[in-house]
Amino acid sequence: MSEIPAKATESEDPSDGARAEATDGLTSGDASSGDVPPAGAAAGVSPVEALAADASSVTPSGTPPSTGAPTVDGMWQSSPPGSMYDYIKVASFSIGPDGLVDQWSLRAEQLLGIPAERAVGMDPIAAFVDPDRRERGQRKMAEILDGREWTGVVPFRIPDTVDDEPVREGIAEVYVMPTRTEDGEKAAVCIVVDVRTLRSIETDLAASQAIFGQSPFGFLLIDLDLRVRRANQRFASTFGGMPDDHRGKGVHDYLPRAEAERVAATMRRVLETGESITDMHVTGFIPDADGRRHWSVNLYRVHSGSGRPIGIAWLGTDITARRAAAREAAAARRNLALLNEAGARIGNSLDLETTARELLDVVVPGFCDLATVDLYQGLLVGDETPPGLADGSADVRRVAFASAVSEAPFSVTGEPVKLGAVHNYAFNSPCADALRTGRPRLVPGEEGGLVRTTLAVPMVAHDTVVGLAQFARTKGSEPFGDRDRDLAVELAARAAVCIDNARLYRREHERALLLQRSLLPPGDPEASGLDIACRYLPGSATTGRSGEVGGDWFDVIELPGHRTALVVGDVMGRGLRAAVAMGELRSAVRTLAQLDLEPAEVLSHLDEIVQGLGAPGGVQQATRAARRPREADLSEVYLATCVYAVYDPVTRRCTFANAGHLPPVLVEPGEAALMLDVPPGMPLGVGGEPFEEVEVELPEGALLALYTDGLVESRDHPLDEGLQAFVGALTDPPRPSPGRHPATTAPRADTHRDLEDVCDHVLNTLNTHHGEDDIALLMARVQGLPADSVGDWTLPREPRSVGRAREYARAQLLAWDLEPLVDTTELLVSELVTNALRYGEGEIRLRLLLDRTLVCEVWDSGLVQPRRRRARDTDEGGRGLQLVGLLSAAWGSRRTPRGKTVWFELPLPGGETSLPDPAEALMSLF
Repeated sequence: MSEIPAKATESEDPSDGARAEATDGLTSGDASSGDVPPAGAAAGVSPVEALAADASSVTPSGTPPSTGAPTVDGMWQSSPPGSMYDYIKVASFSIGPDGLVDQWSLRAEQLLGIPAERAVGMDPIAAFVDPDRRERGQRKMAEILDGREWTGVVPFRIPDTVDDEPVREGIAEVYVMPTRTEDGEKAAVCIVVDVRTLRSIETDLAASQAIFGQSPFGFLLIDLDLRVRRANQRFASTFGGMPDDHRGKGVHDYLPRAEAERVAATMRRVLETGESITDMHVTGFIPDADGRRHWSVNLYRVHSGSGRPIGIAWLGTDITARRAAAREAAAARRNLALLNEAGARIGNSLDLETTARELLDVVVPGFCDLATVDLYQGLLVGDETPPGLADGSADVRRVAFASAVSEAPFSVTGEPVKLGAVHNYAFNSPCADALRTGRPRLVPGEEGGLVRTTLAVPMVAHDTVVGLAQFARTKGSEPFGDRDRDLAVELAARAAVCIDNARLYRREHERALLLQRSLLPPGDPEASGLDIACRYLPGSATTGRSGEVGGDWFDVIELPGHRTALVVGDVMGRGLRAAVAMGELRSAVRTLAQLDLEPAEVLSHLDEIVQGLGAPGGVQQATRAARRPREADLSEVYLATCVYAVYDPVTRRCTFANAGHLPPVLVEPGEAALMLDVPPGMPLGVGGEPFEEVEVELPEGALLALYTDGLVESRDHPLDEGLQAFVGALTDPPRPSPGRHPATTAPRADTHRDLEDVCDHVLNTLNTHHGEDDIALLMARVQGLPADSVGDWTLPREPRSVGRAREYARAQLLAWDLEPLVDTTELLVSELVTNALRYGEGEIRLRLLLDRTLVCEVWDSGLVQPRRRRARDTDEGGRGLQLVGLLSAAWGSRRTPRGKTVWFELPLPGGETSLPDPAEALMSLF
């Protein structure tokens, strides 16, 4: 270097504070440019000056001077950790009279990187000063050894320690103080401060001051006693006053007690563990402001240069607005979640009460703490328009209640209403006003009660109020706001639409079910020679849920000659359409049965009728259109299955015809149940195929079962499995109750009870609770007519047979103790036998049958059916059939394989039907 920018002054007292002030700046080629001021210029009193007094009192040997004066203890107190020397790199060494280093401190080793064994004996000018500056350095050293103090900023370099290691350079502020050795020779003590460290500290302080003072966040420095040592302007503007006004305060001066205790415990934990706390939410109040405030606070421990904890840094951000926005967003998300849940859970059932409970399952406890649903009683019982809508005071029934706090019913005003109770609201009550106006009402809770506020929301569907939903929040919960009210209205509206749909569906279902039941036989059917038991379960009845009715039906039809037709059928499809089609088919079956047609003929006619159900022009149009394709959009396709059986109690023979239905099951006494081999045929409505008949002789006491597929088939149980289960249930029937007789010898009442038990056993054994289809079950136990209840005679074709027929009839009636019927029977038998002689062919057969009524049949081989006509006054004959019609309860004729049969029926004496007076009947003919 060209020169050392310093000047030296001579002083007699080296400790008098004389200084050599730098007057010249460093040259442009120096390592430290002239814009680097001395350390003392930035701090008023340089660190070197601060150390001068202590350094001057240290001898080259490191011992204090012996002045003879007592030593002040405070001068020898060591600075505590965390002093300025932890941050400033300060080193010292001494120079002997020869200008060489004779003492080297540990700080010098750390600052300059040269150990003491190497440094002692070195020439500091030659070792640390650039060669071009050494000459002036030697002059300054000579001046110093002459007793002059000197201070200045000196560029230096550290001598090479390793050949490959580059030379390190630096700038130091040096303070040289003359001293003397023990021998009185002149020496010097040098104190060296790293200038770059000082400049770094100054920069850090400026940056810290800028961050601390200009931070938009509340900034605190808290000491080890948890007291504020420094606060920035942002914190002071929030809590009032100037930053200095907050010194010495604690968290209890700003926060409520419980919150302050929590925060203080957290700060103590930060001091103990050193773990930082991020985003700790703190709640409190600020002066001259309403409402609670929220802050997000970050805490971290602050250390000194030596690593000793000296306090905590507090950085707080006001998040009150963010919390409010988060609450709004959370409320919006909660409302959307509730609406989504409501859409998924409400309306899964077409039952009114279930739908109301689904609404409460959604809102409790997510939206409110207690909730109820009241529906108009008129709507529940099927009325189209509930009464009292004008004043909101009509009867309502509480159909649902839910609570997250108590199971006891609650009421906004008055006494609590129990679940299922029918009640009404006073005209001036808020609930009545909500029902009357169709707008929600906010009702405050009673003083001292559990409820804080209640929302009374009318349930409106299609501009019709169907009920009232009440949502209540208990004390301690947030009150209802505008957003909550809108959400409650939306939830109630959705539930109202589902409830109204369920109401309409229930109404349609009840109508269809009423229609279907009206088309089934009323009560327990009765038949001659058969004990009948039947069961019908619609799809809804098996599960307790509202479902569509089906097209299953059964029928028991009395035929002439004490015969009985058993019918079981199933129209494919569900709903009102299937029920109406079933009614038409049942009516058609009864009409065809009265014609006394064979079973196969009945099914053939039914097949044509079913084809005509879906045709616009009816049966005839369907027949004509059978030869050309049918337009799918002009007609509907109807299909049905049916089994038709005719049982004759005299012969105990049963004739079956089947149209695609499941086979009948027969259980003979003492034998296992078996399915009869009846050709299934094609379903009704397919057309084009004839139906076959099968005749089976049924033993006395046998059990015949006809059924529909709902009994033996479901989604979980295939048809084959269901049929096997059904056959097994009939094979192992329930045992008769004690005191009952076996079926073959039991009285009729006991036999019927046993048959009812068999029906119940079958339904309980099989899977009849699936609710997927209707179930029809018809069971008949065979009880043929006894031989003594039948009178059968063959008469030759001659006039004397008329009188003989009267004699046979009189004798048989007297044997049966039916004397009141003798005269009428003789008269009518003579008329039928006379007609057979005059208009019939072949031999004549007379048969009397006694069961619930008396039936008389006259057989012949003629094919011409008798036709009743009205005789004119001038006619001598033609009044026989009129007389038969007047005196009998019923009469008719039917074809037989070998001719025809003409019959009449008379009620038994003592029955509900009385015989007409024969004299009056004869007089009515004229």
